[in-house]
Amino acid sequence: MIIAVIDGMGGGIGAQVVSALREELPSYMEIYALGTNSIATSAMMKARANKGATGENAIVVSSKKANIIVSPISIVMPNTMMGEVTSTISEAVCDSEAFKILLPIMPENFEVIGIEGKPLSLLIKDTIKIIKREFNIK
Repeated sequence: MIIAVIDGMGGGIGAQVVSALREELPSYMEIYALGTNSIATSAMMKARANKGATGENAIVVSSKKANIIVSPISIVMPNTMMGEVTSTISEAVCDSEAFKILLPIMPENFEVIGIEGKPLSLLIKDTIKIIKREFNIK
């Protein structure tokens, strides 16, 4: 099973997600660190992802292989993350058959009504619960 964690900018959110997944999920689950830039990829690799790749094409190709994609919601909003998210990246994530878990961390000038502002640590715990529930992992 492949979990693709996608992040950009400094990769801090992705690194926290990778670290928690590594601690809470079985070791047979492979974690891909997919960064929109090399700094983000490096941060996630330091958090113990199995493999890492950087850039638009890496995200497009790896999104097709993933069973699960975890990312801030901005990954499906072109031109967010200071322009790092391209329409091609957004389309690849949306078109992927992977189960998608999008963290409701809003980019500038966006607000999604009905989402409570939970701290990142709780969002990550919820992510792990959802993965365990959806994929029947004990």
